[in-house]
Amino acid sequence: MVEPPAGTFAMVSRMASFGVHIGQQNLSAADLRVLWRRLDAAGVDWISVWDHFYEAPFQGGGQAHFEALTTLGALAAETRHARIGCLVFCAGYRNPALLAKAATTLDHLSGGRFELGLGAGWHVQEALAYGYPFPDIGTRLDMLDEAAAVVRRLLDEDRVTFAGRHFQVDDATCRPKPVQSRLPLWVGGRGEKRTLEIAARRADGWNAAYVSAAEFGRLAGVLDQWCEAEGRDPATIRRGVNVAFHMALDAAGLENERRKLAADWRGQADRVRSGSLLCGPGEAAELVGQYVERGADAVNVALRAPWDQDALEAYLEEVLPAVRGA
Repeated sequence: MVEPPAGTFAMVSRMASFGVHIGQQNLSAADLRVLWRRLDAAGVDWISVWDHFYEAPFQGGGQAHFEALTTLGALAAETRHARIGCLVFCAGYRNPALLAKAATTLDHLSGGRFELGLGAGWHVQEALAYGYPFPDIGTRLDMLDEAAAVVRRLLDEDRVTFAGRHFQVDDATCRPKPVQSRLPLWVGGRGEKRTLEIAARRADGWNAAYVSAAEFGRLAGVLDQWCEAEGRDPATIRRGVNVAFHMALDAAGLENERRKLAADWRGQADRVRSGSLLCGPGEAAELVGQYVERGADAVNVALRAPWDQDALEAYLEEVLPAVRGA
């Protein structure tokens, strides 16, 4: 990913990157470390975790699940090459000044490989269970907007005072500064009226999850319109997509993945299926290519344990070289 000068939005490269987004549920810490090292050795461009306290989608809170920030510290230590991050942190779960401090710490631990994602949050069950307010979506988007402003300023500026409705800092410093001259800030979500507007105004990148290539292209067009309204060159914001990983190597495996997707997502299964690699390796390369053709700068497959390990190896050894033109 391209690093623009601090305090500015710079032109970004349109060469796509290919990563893996991992839900840290139903896996031991040892399993996660093995997986990260394998992905890093395979040359993936990006490895991320998600920000949940419970499993996603919600299954009653009974599945083992690790917290995101502490997990990222281990991810930074276990990898050497891939960019790392979280797509995305819920703006309501942490004071944004604390998150800025964590971001610069992770950037130093990783040698300048960290990227920060922010979103409005959606997992009402975990929020209420852990005692976090879960206001209406308009309020959560206001919180996202303020949090993005606080984080960006603390990462870039020497001292920051900010008095918002939801977050405040007073003559705050965030030292040391990140290793990167501008640590990238991503905004995640599909909301056309507010989320994409906030991304156009605040972010270096925008990410959407579990949408078809056609829908991704349409949303990217809406983002272009918001960039133009903000007087920003649309080419200066990266666009990423998370695609659910349901690859299998034969018909029986694909049928198993279909059942798993339907059982996990229930009423949302059709939407998620449209943004999934529910296919074999040959079709996967074609589907990933469709996202790139519609403007994706980053395509990340999203893993939820258990997955088909042979299919994951096929993705790393066959699909990635094919989409990179190797």
